[in-house]
Amino acid sequence: MGNDSKARHQKGMLLSFIPTGEYYFTKGIKAYQRRDFQKAKKYLQRAMQLEPGEPMIACQLAIVYTELGEYQNSNRLLHFILEELDEEMVECHYFLANNYAHLGFFKDARHHAKLYLELDQDGEFTEDTKDLLYLLNLESEELGEELYEEDDLIIKQEQARELLESGHFPKAIELLNGVIKEYPEYWSAYNNLALAYFYLGEIKKAEDILNEVLRLNPGNLHALCNKLVFSFYQSKTKDVKKLKEALEKIKPLSSEHQFKLGATFALIGEYGLAYCWLKKLYKQGYDGDGGFYYWLSISSYYTGREQAARNIWKKVLEFNPEKAGLEPWNEERPSVRGFEDHIASILKKYESDYIEERLFAIFLTSLSGQKDEILASRQVVSNTKLSELEQEYLFFIKNKAGNQFVKMAHEIAEVLYEIHQPIGTKQVGLYLLWFSVFAEAAKSNITLKNKKAWAGAIEYSWHKLRDEKESQKSIASMYGVSLSTLQKYIKLVNSCLR
Repeated sequence: MGNDSKARHQKGMLLSFIPTGEYYFTKGIKAYQRRDFQKAKKYLQRAMQLEPGEPMIACQLAIVYTELGEYQNSNRLLHFILEELDEEMVECHYFLANNYAHLGFFKDARHHAKLYLELDQDGEFTEDTKDLLYLLNLESEELGEELYEEDDLIIKQEQARELLESGHFPKAIELLNGVIKEYPEYWSAYNNLALAYFYLGEIKKAEDILNEVLRLNPGNLHALCNKLVFSFYQSKTKDVKKLKEALEKIKPLSSEHQFKLGATFALIGEYGLAYCWLKKLYKQGYDGDGGFYYWLSISSYYTGREQAARNIWKKVLEFNPEKAGLEPWNEERPSVRGFEDHIASILKKYESDYIEERLFAIFLTSLSGQKDEILASRQVVSNTKLSELEQEYLFFIKNKAGNQFVKMAHEIAEVLYEIHQPIGTKQVGLYLLWFSVFAEAAKSNITLKNKKAWAGAIEYSWHKLRDEKESQKSIASMYGVSLSTLQKYIKLVNSCLR
């Protein structure tokens, strides 16, 4: 985009364009101009879901994150724009410089400020960048280079954590290997590297890394906790018992280690042990994030402290509003919330002998508010039933990237979901029908085009199988396709069901 590309300045003009998510983008811009940043965030996040490849939406959302003080989220988006969407959107370097300066990471702030001036000498933010560089140079004279190296390590670790949380495991592995090469005794990087390999299904490699950490740094608590989690997800009962008993005897002093221990116990269902550590931190005024309050609420509930769990859950929602409705006391109510957020039901489907149920489980995972927990579960990580098609679908769900066939199949399911949500007992058959057709279409090399027509044909076939009278004309109107197009796709569906 170069000089013609001017992202929105925090206090300046805003560019307009016409993406598919224009409605939400426009609402986000209006909220931003009113300085209602929470609403702006909500609308722009929705716009980005509809147009994930549009850099202008991502940049505006990054600016809103900055206004809210969510500098790490802002940086993640700005790096994503430069690395994946539009490397010529050089104003992102200016925004990054500001964010890193706010975080106190002056080395990185200076790097991006200089880069912006090199790439856009007469840019909109040139004078502001020069002023920022002047201040940063004053800071560097006072701090010295040793602290800059520490900043660099912290930033890389944070970037790796974000990559892990967003499912970009290969990128996380590349970054962490670089950290380990530069800092060979930085054990946190090894532990995160093991997690990345474990999430990718390379369990032997993950375990080897943890064993190497424990050989070089005996008693490393994070490595021991990760070994316990790995064993739990692989159903290695004896190893779980042995590691749990060993960790029960450890009494760490640091709050970081106490939280790790408490969260690990909660994750494997040892809620009593988890509650002891997490409640202790809570009493001490531990400044935790959403994960801390989530595990504290869960462990409180499952140790009979429901009122306390409900009170703590309010803090969970402050950090993660999307978890509304996922309270542990709602877990057995799929009819109210829908199968898309009933974790036990989703995990059970992953273990089904039928490919359509497993494909359906992957789709439900994409909708779930606890997507990360499901993807890290034993039923996913250690599942030997998953075919190449299912692995490709999982890859798409994790990375929002993959082959066009899988992408289109997922979008067809999303079209159905626009009309049939939440997914109750009645609707399950509709989705299973689609995923049966999806599997057969993959075998027969049938090209998937016109997602609305496919969705309409599936709905018509579903009603027909249930002996429900629904005319082709009404279905065509519902999905916005012509009657002749619908009839053509009904034939394709039937060919896949023979």
